[in-house]
Amino acid sequence: MSSDQIEEEPLWVPGTIALEDVHNTRVILFPTPSTDPDDPLNWSTARKALNYTIVSLFILFTFVELDIGFTAWGQMQLHARKYGRRPIYILASNAEVYTFGNYIGANLVSGLGGAISEVIVQMTVADISFVHHHGTMNGLFVLFESIGAFLGPVASGYIVQSQGWRWTWWWCVIFFGIILVCVIFLFEESKFVPILDAQDISPAARRVTAVEYPESSRAPKAKRPSDDKKGIIKSVVTYDAPCPEFKSKTYLQRMAFVTPSSESIWSHAWYPIITLFTFPAVSYTAIIYGSTLCWFAVMTSLQATYMLLPPYNFSSIGVGLMNVAPIIGGLLGFPFSGYLSDRSIIWLSKKNGGIYEPEIRLWLLLPMIILGPGSILMFGLGLAYGAHWSVLAIGYGIYGFVFSSAGGLSLSYLMDCYQDIIGDTLVGVVFVRNVISVVVLFALTPWVDGMGLRNLHILLAVLAFCIYSLPIALLIWGKKARAATASTYREMAASQVDHRAV
Repeated sequence: MSSDQIEEEPLWVPGTIALEDVHNTRVILFPTPSTDPDDPLNWSTARKALNYTIVSLFILFTFVELDIGFTAWGQMQLHARKYGRRPIYILASNAEVYTFGNYIGANLVSGLGGAISEVIVQMTVADISFVHHHGTMNGLFVLFESIGAFLGPVASGYIVQSQGWRWTWWWCVIFFGIILVCVIFLFEESKFVPILDAQDISPAARRVTAVEYPESSRAPKAKRPSDDKKGIIKSVVTYDAPCPEFKSKTYLQRMAFVTPSSESIWSHAWYPIITLFTFPAVSYTAIIYGSTLCWFAVMTSLQATYMLLPPYNFSSIGVGLMNVAPIIGGLLGFPFSGYLSDRSIIWLSKKNGGIYEPEIRLWLLLPMIILGPGSILMFGLGLAYGAHWSVLAIGYGIYGFVFSSAGGLSLSYLMDCYQDIIGDTLVGVVFVRNVISVVVLFALTPWVDGMGLRNLHILLAVLAFCIYSLPIALLIWGKKARAATASTYREMAASQVDHRAV
């Protein structure tokens, strides 16, 4: 085999990687970072933390303003791929500031577009983090999403009483203005187009990295990747060759408004629909993420309506304070879906001979089969029978834990399976989620009138039990599904300029 040839297993399964070196007891970095110091994977911890802090604040106030009906984000995921993530964050912040007065128009934009904070943020996570950090990064995303959605109404209630309802919008404008300044002057573009892919660099300058498994290194109960006939991991040739010297970008270069690439936007227009109906992992994430947020919206709408009435007679502040319960649950769910998830995949991969399968993350979703329906019943039946508000708060809080855990773990699973097309997959996921939420909320009032609160929540609990049981099927057949769609994934990933080797 020649020195510049790469040999791949014909049935390589996307998402299956060597994560743990069982003999040197070290974690293998995936994706493999390049030698370019401006590769986002090579950024220092402080540099990554600054970028993701700005992103997290962007998420938080997005869900604050969405929860109080301020404005919405246009669907710009395709432009984020062509021009980079940075200009979209900047333009989205400007849209926040300058469309404030046009409430009707803002809601029209909301209906026509999707939330960029749920698509481009995941692209940013994939840009700057390794597989064994995905749980923590996605956990932070869901946590800040929860803080904005749950605590936004709490703060809004106090602002309305003390400063008037218009000031809820003005505070959003102020904070988004601050975030806009931070994005312009501090947020670096995380889109990375490898220089080695350019035509003026010869193949001899490339460096391909993989993990070699000599015969003596095989774990007692695990197969070597090259021996696995089912294609556990692709096999590549490893060699070192002279690499070009890279100079770090200047501050102005790092803050460039756009980072264009040669690909066509329109060639990807149908990819979200294709991924939604081609990859079971995408369909699963769309269903579980959409239904989880939908049930939260139902619980929020019902408690905001019925807790103003006897026997509760809550004020608007009291209704808002009920959201403290799910935020406590969300805070507990963050380490569960984040740190614990990331540590567990390293430990379980070591048990699997150093090989990581994305389905490993799904084990932590199994408790949701009980906690999800149980929390819905506790809240719904308590509301139907006029139980003490603390019973409702406990059920609401448990659901906050489910919301944080199920959302973070599902997003991490999807990202681990199909990292190089995560933008396309998330558009499909968010589309399904929004459709589910809109349909259910439009039908909620006649639904309650027809079935009553008790039967409605019993039905939701049954649906929750079925949907939260879906990970069992993926634990059994998930890898086979990834293997069956490997060629389609390869083609879609290879068509994107800012992809890494797949």
